[in-house]
Amino acid sequence: MGPRAKDEDEVEVEMDGSRVNRADDTTPGPAPAGTGERSAAGTPPCQDSGEASSGGTGTIDDTGEPSAPTSHEHTLRHTGPSDTEEPSAVGSVEPAPSDSEDRSPSGSTAHPPHSAEIPSASRPAEPTPSDPEDRSPSGSAQHSSHGAEISPASPSAEPTPSDPEDRSPSGSTAHPPLGPDAPSAADPDGRVAAVHRVAAAGRRWRALQLGGSAMLLALALTGGAIAVGADRSPASVAAASSAVDPGVLGSGNLDASIAALQAHLRTQPKDSGSWATLGLAYVEQARTKGDPSRYPQADKALSRSLALTPDNDQALAGRAALAAARHDFADALTYADRALRQNPYSERALSSRIDALVELGRYPEASQAAETADTRKPGVPVFTRYAYVHELRGDVTTARRVLQQALSSATTPGDIAYVAAQLGQLAWNQGDYRTALTSYARALAADDTYLPALEGRARAQAASGDRAAAIKGMETVVSRYPLPGPLVELGELYEARGAAGDRARAKEQYALVEAWISLARANGVNADLDTALAAADHGDKAAALRAARAEWARRHTVHTADALAWALHVNGQDAQALGYARQATATGYRSAAFLYHRGMIELATGHRTAGRASLASALKLNPGFSPLGAAEARKALEATK
Repeated sequence: MGPRAKDEDEVEVEMDGSRVNRADDTTPGPAPAGTGERSAAGTPPCQDSGEASSGGTGTIDDTGEPSAPTSHEHTLRHTGPSDTEEPSAVGSVEPAPSDSEDRSPSGSTAHPPHSAEIPSASRPAEPTPSDPEDRSPSGSAQHSSHGAEISPASPSAEPTPSDPEDRSPSGSTAHPPLGPDAPSAADPDGRVAAVHRVAAAGRRWRALQLGGSAMLLALALTGGAIAVGADRSPASVAAASSAVDPGVLGSGNLDASIAALQAHLRTQPKDSGSWATLGLAYVEQARTKGDPSRYPQADKALSRSLALTPDNDQALAGRAALAAARHDFADALTYADRALRQNPYSERALSSRIDALVELGRYPEASQAAETADTRKPGVPVFTRYAYVHELRGDVTTARRVLQQALSSATTPGDIAYVAAQLGQLAWNQGDYRTALTSYARALAADDTYLPALEGRARAQAASGDRAAAIKGMETVVSRYPLPGPLVELGELYEARGAAGDRARAKEQYALVEAWISLARANGVNADLDTALAAADHGDKAAALRAARAEWARRHTVHTADALAWALHVNGQDAQALGYARQATATGYRSAAFLYHRGMIELATGHRTAGRASLASALKLNPGFSPLGAAEARKALEATK
């Protein structure tokens, strides 16, 4: 952070990324998206989130709000069970619901409903071409009322090396452009190249038909966009102050956008809207650059916005995003509700509210919140969350339909990459690797450096038996986005390969997980679920159990139930573990990892028939769900014949 302002009118804005991305900083910071849960935003949802999760970054609409984070952990205050008591049910904590969804939309004059422009997720949309280039210009109506729009950044424009000044603007050194015909090392099966060829042919024909009109439409849709990261929970929020050049904000370079906002705020320090937008941009920069030290900067900017204009919905929505990024979902829900009281049609706040309720394990309320958001503000951000709520209930058919609808309505490369990657993740969870690879190819055709798609493709390649390509792809991901999930996956891929030096390489990845957790905690991020998941198999088992208990005390979700069950199992407490393992699978959520954990715990407690059935179900659902876990499941089945 820069020096404190001398007075209210003379603000020194020195919060740019160069202070964090020092050239001598050899350990890249993490993007604090949770690894245990994949929220509707991506991130895993975590990717959380990220999001959510992970993970997804978001757009900024006419209220100044960023996309929701993916896959995050929360801080619901609740006492966890003792070693001997029966676990309470997942989602059983039911605080009084907020009234933000029940009141009449008093803000409707400023933000009219969009149902006439965008079909809701609750009903099938009219068939539209899968390639957004094929949609008629009328498809732009869904954003026509938002003015300057901030859409997700393409990571190709904003990669994540430690020093952003030392790379070419295109960032192509790590990922050279794919050739028009032949598969490349980055696209070994040629799927991305094939998508590029089909799209290019269509564009050439349409160019003859649409001519200058298409160019004008493209300028109208993209002229005021600002990119705010790679976690891809696209959500429209208010545009920055009109004093800031929308062309600069729409450049796709988050560093340039932040620099423009800083320059503006040096001359206009009382512009609360720009302070809110700057805070949101810092939240996204923390994720895209994998550096949680940006969060204190975001906190300061959002605080200044609220000091200038108390209860402005842009800053409140920013507070929700910041709390979620730090995995404090109780606060995220509080701020989202406060923002909705100011603006019931805030897409950012509506999306954040769904995310927070999901991550708190309050699934019935999350479902209702998704219905409300779908009614008030249908669009890509809401569709993806609506789909995830259904996936958590085991309704994969609806989740797939809604994501396909979201993809057909996506217009920007960032949105296309985000939604296509979500479809890939959904297919991978069901063991449909061919469809998953096709979806990831679609995502990478839109943005060939989109990290969630690169990570998902590597996992699908590993599950399909192409371990060499999977390792190469995952090495690329962790070199730029060293989160616990990819680090553990790469370590396990090394262990599964078993070549000379692979065990040492695997240990290096697991050590980096511990470093990420330490850095995240130092910047206010709750990393207990990340600790529990990684340490149970590859670290301090006692620490894993402590972390899992702490996370369960905060919230009761299927993911925290699974993490606690497995941590109890590896510590030899299978009798207590069994109840949690059964809760993790109780909602119908289709996870091979959950079934594997449950099966191993059932075998350990003498439930041989049930254990074998759970392990067989895991392998039937997703036979390549884990480089090491799938092999262990097969061994256990063989040993218990």
